[in-house]
Amino acid sequence: MSVRDSFFCSGQPRFPASLTGAVDDLARPGADDAAALARPWQALLMQPDPAQSLAQVGGRFSVGWRQAEGRTVLATDRFGIEPLCYRVVGQQLHFATRADALAEVPDESGRLVAAELDPQALFDYLYFHVIPAPRTIFRDVFRLPPGHVAVFEHGQLRVQPYWVPSFHPEPVADLGSLKQEFLGLLENAVRRQLDGTDAACFLSGGTDSSTVAGMISQVAGRPADTYSIGFEAEGYDEMAFARIAAKHFGCRHHEYYVTPRDLVDGITKVATFYDQPFGNSSALPAYYCARVAHDDGVRRLLAGDGGDELFGGNTRYAKQTVFSWYDGIPGPLRSGLLEPVLGSPLGRLPLLKKGASYIDQARVPMPDRLQSYNLLTRLGQAQVLEQDFLRRVDTLAPQKQQRQVWGATKAGHLVDRMLAFDWRYTLADTDLPKVVGTTGLAGMQVGFPMLDDGLLAFSQRLPPSFKLRGLQLRWFFKEALRGFLPDEIITKKKQGFGLPFGVWATRDAGLGALAADSLGSLAGRGIVRADFIQSLLKQRLPEHPGYYGEMVWILIMLEQWLRGHRPNYRS
Repeated sequence: MSVRDSFFCSGQPRFPASLTGAVDDLARPGADDAAALARPWQALLMQPDPAQSLAQVGGRFSVGWRQAEGRTVLATDRFGIEPLCYRVVGQQLHFATRADALAEVPDESGRLVAAELDPQALFDYLYFHVIPAPRTIFRDVFRLPPGHVAVFEHGQLRVQPYWVPSFHPEPVADLGSLKQEFLGLLENAVRRQLDGTDAACFLSGGTDSSTVAGMISQVAGRPADTYSIGFEAEGYDEMAFARIAAKHFGCRHHEYYVTPRDLVDGITKVATFYDQPFGNSSALPAYYCARVAHDDGVRRLLAGDGGDELFGGNTRYAKQTVFSWYDGIPGPLRSGLLEPVLGSPLGRLPLLKKGASYIDQARVPMPDRLQSYNLLTRLGQAQVLEQDFLRRVDTLAPQKQQRQVWGATKAGHLVDRMLAFDWRYTLADTDLPKVVGTTGLAGMQVGFPMLDDGLLAFSQRLPPSFKLRGLQLRWFFKEALRGFLPDEIITKKKQGFGLPFGVWATRDAGLGALAADSLGSLAGRGIVRADFIQSLLKQRLPEHPGYYGEMVWILIMLEQWLRGHRPNYRS
């Protein structure tokens, strides 16, 4: 809902020690009123430059304060866990926790001013499968990026980062002591997120969720309640690993197998719950997992999100490191021999084809190289999208924004720079909204112990070689947890709650009908070409359901959101 009070805050901020007195006021009887809640924030935000003060605040939060002298200050936490959106109409700044709450706001005369859908945001969605901040689906409505502050004063808006990811690796003198420090930070992080509650946790069977489950048992002195999702589809089900972790830590384990019928029943509900189109396909499994926990009486879940991005667990870190080796080859050898030979017809020979492909990708600078396999680009934007729609957007805007974010990171090593990049695009824009949104839809709260301030600071000073040792992902993390986690969990490949949507859409009549109905309607909105949709459903999806299922999924979620929020929209 739109926030119009003089002060608003949400989340669990961690204030600096200098504000101990103001924070202690919150624990006094009757301190739940707006004035008491505002006191520690006022001490920070009343400064001429609130960015310097906000850099001292940790935890998850969003805050908005309309000051008496007319200035408004907005801020959100370093990972954007607690979202905050804003819109300027005339001389007024409106803000809310959801973008759709700002779709209609009053101007100075009280007349409601509606926001149109932004074609550029629609393009961004089809490119990223989400809409990255600061843009939202609504024109002139923006989402505050993570670690940013907005100041509105005298009719002027200024948005700037108060925190920029920076890395300062420190030499490791004693590996054993470092492991103990890390385990202590993990334990404290889980304890803080439990906060004396009987919280349960997601358990995918991966390294992070298994670690959280084990730490709950250790910190709380009781078996953790763990919740896992399975799929009756070959190559997608990880329940065996979840059972290994649950048995190892003596957890009270709960399982639910998602079916195609669940997708038919849940797609519209999940799609329309979000304030803008959201295409992460693991949102449905996360929702059903949270709903099962809620039905069991659980009201808070802990999730393992963030471990990969803080400690080097994503396969792209190793892959891009391999491509970076090309820069180490002397320039004359690259330009005088390798590139001419492999770029010629010889490069198409079977023995040289892989080498030519490697050089083609290695020559693309970062971060553009991360989008080498972008689905929309691979399919061909002109083949997928209507020409009139393409003329209304900047097809290079996603790359421009990502280059800006990439360049702002203070890191001297490729691995650390990729981590910080993922804090923005993988965590803040994708994974965290997925978990926060779906647990909220299920009536649950969620905590992220892996994103604890102590673990974040630890990651920032951990040497890059401890995150990626050679091409071994998460080297230090796994070494530190060896003996705590089962060996099978440490050596398994990352998967998560992957969804076999494409496979099911070709086999289940109900799901196939939902796909055909949704995409058929979308074809009339002037965004996606009707002939592409026809070939996608009739030819491509049956031939390669795992690959093309992702495109079908994001188009379904777009159409379902439009039906719920803008049923008459046509580009």
